[in-house]
Amino acid sequence: MWKSPNGTIRNYLNGTVFREPILIKNVPRLVKNWTKPIVIGRHAFGDVYNCTDFLVKGPGDISVDFKGQNAFNIPVHHFPGSGVGLLMFNHDESIESFAHACFKYAIARNYPLYMTTKNTILKKYDGRFKDIFQHIYDTTYKNDFESRKIWYEHRLIDDMVAQVIKGEGGYVWACKNYDGDVQSDLVAQGNLELTKVMALLDWWLQFFTLLTALWRQKLLMEL
Repeated sequence: MWKSPNGTIRNYLNGTVFREPILIKNVPRLVKNWTKPIVIGRHAFGDVYNCTDFLVKGPGDISVDFKGQNAFNIPVHHFPGSGVGLLMFNHDESIESFAHACFKYAIARNYPLYMTTKNTILKKYDGRFKDIFQHIYDTTYKNDFESRKIWYEHRLIDDMVAQVIKGEGGYVWACKNYDGDVQSDLVAQGNLELTKVMALLDWWLQFFTLLTALWRQKLLMEL
């Protein structure tokens, strides 16, 4: 099976995808208290979209073997029987570019920036994202943020999701690749009640069809 074409393009571009909802007063929202945009900044490289997953057919041991400068081997797991495995990665350079893009976007919109991970579980993987963002903020963007009275904060993603539903919006939310996929869909659905909008569009389509039929009938009668 071919990998996701969208994921392949995003990996090739190695950038950040920003998704900002357009708020329209006459369009109903599922989350009524979202009166300001929630901008999702999604890292578009690595993680599950460029990982290697595989089947394990029988008992045995799995380890990570890194060959190169500062080589290492890390035992990972003993399989008592069949199962599955996954190896994913990211690059410091890509995470740094992601951070710069998010900080610059937040400054351009004059919005605070939140970055979310699960670093309590993925202490090294997600911890690397957290550390890089904090370092870049402290050394490059802190003065700009403080002069605009906006802020940067790292949060656990489960805590952030709980707070998002209660708040009014008005910030940039930096997410890792898959997190950004999920949360951008959440924000889209919360801002736009698709069933009502589609019903409204269907009503207007039927109304237009009726008007067109009446107009054609009038033309025929005049002939």
